[in-house]
Amino acid sequence: MDLLDNYKKAWKNQPEQASKRSTIEIYKLAHSRSASIVKWIFIIGILEFVILNSLYFFIDMDEAYAEYEKLGLMNFIFYSQIVAYIILFYFLVIFYLNYKRISTTDSTNNLMKKIIKTRKTVRNYVLFNLGYMLLVMVVATNASIQTNLEDLNNKKILFIVFASLIATLLILGILCLFYQLLYGFLLKKLNTNYKELAKLDTNS
Repeated sequence: MDLLDNYKKAWKNQPEQASKRSTIEIYKLAHSRSASIVKWIFIIGILEFVILNSLYFFIDMDEAYAEYEKLGLMNFIFYSQIVAYIILFYFLVIFYLNYKRISTTDSTNNLMKKIIKTRKTVRNYVLFNLGYMLLVMVVATNASIQTNLEDLNNKKILFIVFASLIATLLILGILCLFYQLLYGFLLKKLNTNYKELAKLDTNS
């Protein structure tokens, strides 16, 4: 059984002084666990960034850039990647700041606010990555159609759009599963801590 659950049970039906001590212990445990979870969110974000960017060493980028050039997407890819990296660095900084702020929080109410902010940050981070991937797929599909428009009839255009839609949904589905495995478990535990703190705040 979880140590926090043991403290919760011991907290009930106790003398007032003992109950106050138990309340402090429950808060300390929730605080410690929350700080640890947010630290892992930051670490996973760093590892994800490093690992995904390391894939460039195993991909023939010359061939990829030649395809971008053929589709007239070099400027889009170049500038969108710059913007994407800036935003990703921003999220990593926010992940770190969330960890530092939770580590130094000294009240139940503030800790609850920091947990909510961390959950929103992770949600926005995931939505940005999914949105960027969707944008790239849409732009690439449109560029492919425009580049070969003279050689395409309506049926071929519909086929390209349909195939791109399936590929996009498949990629986004894989990314959703990937992020659920990476962050879903941690956010679930963070949400459990939030609920326990809410009960603690109500009973205090």
